[in-house]
Amino acid sequence: MSSATSKPRSPMAAPRSFLWARRIFLTLLTGFVLVPVYVMISSSLKPLQDVSGTFRWLPSGLTIRPYIDIWSTVPLADYFVNSAIVASAATVCSVVIAVFAAYAVSRYRFRGRRVFTVTVLSTQMLPGILFLLPLFLIYVSIGNTTGIALFGSRGGLILTYLTFSLPFSIWMLIGYFDSVPRDLDEAALVDGCGPLGALLRVVVPAATPGIVAVAVYAFMTAWGEVLFASVMTNDTTRTLAIGLQGYASQNDVYWNQIMAASLVVSIPVVAGFLLLQRYLVAGLTAGAVK
Repeated sequence: MSSATSKPRSPMAAPRSFLWARRIFLTLLTGFVLVPVYVMISSSLKPLQDVSGTFRWLPSGLTIRPYIDIWSTVPLADYFVNSAIVASAATVCSVVIAVFAAYAVSRYRFRGRRVFTVTVLSTQMLPGILFLLPLFLIYVSIGNTTGIALFGSRGGLILTYLTFSLPFSIWMLIGYFDSVPRDLDEAALVDGCGPLGALLRVVVPAATPGIVAVAVYAFMTAWGEVLFASVMTNDTTRTLAIGLQGYASQNDVYWNQIMAASLVVSIPVVAGFLLLQRYLVAGLTAGAVK
C-alpha cells in the first residue's frame, strides 16, 4: 500500500552520490587551476632567495620590489610597446580583411568560391613551424632585392601573424555572416544603400559578436606567440613573449621577476577577455554551430 502511495521518482533527479562526486571533481579541478595562479602571485611577491632554492608555500616576507625591478632588469616597456603595436595592427588588418572576404564568400556566388573556402580551412591543418623557414627566406630575399626590411621589423612580424589569424578569421566569419538573414541586405539595398553600405551599416552591426570573437582570437595569437617572434625580431623589435627570457642570465634566474612580469604581461589579455566575454562566447557559438 505504501509503495502505491509513494511519490514516483523524477527521472531527472540525480542520485545524491553523483552530486557529491561532481562537487568533489569540480573542487579538485578548481584547485588544479588555482594552485599555479597562487604560485605565480606568491612568487612575484617574494625575495629572490625564497624562490631560487626550495619552494615555500608561505613566504617569509612579502615585497613589491620585483614589480619595480622588472622595468630596469630588461627594457620591458619597449617590449610592451612592440607587442602592443604588432598585436593591435595584426588584429585590425585581420578583422578588416576577414570581414570583406567573408562577406563576399557568404553573399556572392563566383567561380572558385568552394576552392577558396576549402583552401582557407586547410591552412589550419598544417603546423605553424612549417612556415618558419619559407617566411624567413622570403623576407630575406625581399630585403635583398627591394630594400624593404621585413626581417627583423614590426611589419614583417605583423604579416607573419596574419598568415595564422586571417584564415581562421575568414572561415569563422563566413559561418557567422551566413546566419545573418539576407533580408537585411535586401532591405538596405531598397533603402538606397550600395553593397558596401549594406555591409557596413547593416551586416557588420548584426555580426558584432562574431567580429569581436575574431578580433580577440587574432590579438591573443599575436600577443603570446613565441616561435616566430624569436626568429623574426631583433633587439629593437623584440616582443614581450621573447623579452621575458631576459630575466634568465648566465649565472642566475630571477624567478620572482619572471612571475611579476608574466602577471603584468597577462593583464591586457585577461582584462580584454573579461570585458568582451559575452561577445566572444556568442560569436564562437554562432560561428561554430553554423
